[in-house]
Amino acid sequence: MNSLLKVAIVQQACGDLDSAINLDASIRGMREAATYGTELIVLPELHLGPYFCQTEDTARFDLAESIPGPTTETLGAMAKELGVVIVASLFEKRAPGLYHNTAVVLERDGRLAGKYRKMHIPDDPGYYEKFYFTPGDLGFTPILTSVGKLGVLVCWDQWYPEAARLMALAGADILIYPTAIGWNPDDPEAERERQLDAWITVQRGHAVANGLPVIACNRVGQEPDPSGQSQGILFWGNSFAAGPQGEWLIHADASEERVLRVTIDRRRSEDVRRIWPFLRDRRIDAYAGMTRRFID
Repeated sequence: MNSLLKVAIVQQACGDLDSAINLDASIRGMREAATYGTELIVLPELHLGPYFCQTEDTARFDLAESIPGPTTETLGAMAKELGVVIVASLFEKRAPGLYHNTAVVLERDGRLAGKYRKMHIPDDPGYYEKFYFTPGDLGFTPILTSVGKLGVLVCWDQWYPEAARLMALAGADILIYPTAIGWNPDDPEAERERQLDAWITVQRGHAVANGLPVIACNRVGQEPDPSGQSQGILFWGNSFAAGPQGEWLIHADASEERVLRVTIDRRRSEDVRRIWPFLRDRRIDAYAGMTRRFID
């Protein structure tokens, strides 16, 4: 396998109520990416529509679909046509009354290579995900593809070093985070900057701690609160890729819809881990407390 991997990150708005329009935007981004010889394309979290978790509404469950299903069929056809691996994010209907926030990976030949069900589910004002999503039960297992072992996680997972570390320990070559995160428009500028800096810093920290490249793909645009109780969410974009020492590889702004193109050298993980052997020096004999909620 060539150590150089050409990656595209599709930063897009997903606020149209018509899922076909949002999917068309994703497809346009993927087609643009493919013209540059891209091998791996990453789409934002729940990119088929507005972020519906701003409110609790049982009618929103109608948005969910099976996996495999119509969208994985469409994305699989795109993967085969373009000869790329695609990471996408869907609202999965697993069974009546049982739903997940699920990332899917489509292989170059169009088949479903694997899926990851979001493990950490938030429940905060404007992010009422526990109402909709059952926590994942597939564990932190990289998905094997023709471009490597992909450590796919989803949004809120990106705040947890345990998730990134377990993916790394399971052999992931890259950490990938489809994301839907933004600001409360009422927050002052200083608070917005703190939140964004924290989001970027923690993910670059995962890259450093595990000696792995990180890809984060977020949406952009302001989406109204369907209840009218707030101004909604202003999604902050800032999609990026960082190398295994946390170094910037590419970084978008807060508002532009664009396709970010970056070449990742997978060999650097081996080089970096030789000089920063964090996995070697872990004290696994002393970490039993990590499985406890809190140590009193």
